[in-house]
Amino acid sequence: MVIGLGEALSLGCALTWAVGVIIYKRLGEHLPPLRLCLLKNLIVLALSALTVALLASPLASWLGLAPLAWPRLSPQVLVTVLASGVIGIAVADTLYLKALNTLGAGRMGVVGNLYSPFVIALSFLFLGERLDLWQVAGFVLVMAGVLLVNAPDRLSVLTPAQVRRGVATGALSVALMAVAIVMVKRVLETEPFWWIVLLRVLGAVLGLLALVAVSPALRRQAAGGGAPTRWAALFVAALVGQYLSMAMWLGGYKYTDASVASILNETASIFIVVFAAVFLGEALSRRRVLGVLVTLAGVVLMVR
Repeated sequence: MVIGLGEALSLGCALTWAVGVIIYKRLGEHLPPLRLCLLKNLIVLALSALTVALLASPLASWLGLAPLAWPRLSPQVLVTVLASGVIGIAVADTLYLKALNTLGAGRMGVVGNLYSPFVIALSFLFLGERLDLWQVAGFVLVMAGVLLVNAPDRLSVLTPAQVRRGVATGALSVALMAVAIVMVKRVLETEPFWWIVLLRVLGAVLGLLALVAVSPALRRQAAGGGAPTRWAALFVAALVGQYLSMAMWLGGYKYTDASVASILNETASIFIVVFAAVFLGEALSRRRVLGVLVTLAGVVLMVR
């Protein structure tokens, strides 16, 4: 089995994101979602800016790194990258958290599996990408495995209206994430990678600050209060689960087809299940073990 750089980065993204999710689960017990989202993205913005400053300085050559030149981005590309951050992080994350509060983690986990189909459909329509038969089979196995892993054992009782509203909000959030990555795919292939990372996070932070500015309710949530912020855990979560994960996520889309990268990203659910069992003491049922095996079989077909 030969794994290219894009495929390896997509799997690495899934792994690091899963690590971040485990830490975020603990942090979310004390921090409101919007405050957590804003703080972690501010940390990622600082880390991305430091990375760009290092690569653009003489230290890059001294360390044996490829120097990073100042980009010559057209206004259209600049707007596209900033908009990708606003849509894919600021708006989509806010909708995702709202749906999560309505549906709960079990149902929202299943709704989240719409991400790959959305990316594949958009890549088919706008990027001209195609999957061969083996990749289609791998996609089916990955989706089947992820659904097995995420299928809740026991769901809370919700009214039909609540379910419809929650599913619609969750599906919209996942669709916006797919739109955000597909719209920046061609830019990633042609423009300096770390500048795109920095600008995308900048767009996300500006979008979050705009949401806070226009909504008194979100402003109160962002202000926090109550339990103190666990800065060490927040920094590790932002470094591993956001900075490294996002860099590998975008790198995966840069070096392989968006359709393939999105499917491999779905393996994050498998890592989350395993880590949750090991570090959070959550049950690892036979159904979830079967889901892990089916997903791994699909990954093998995708990167054969």
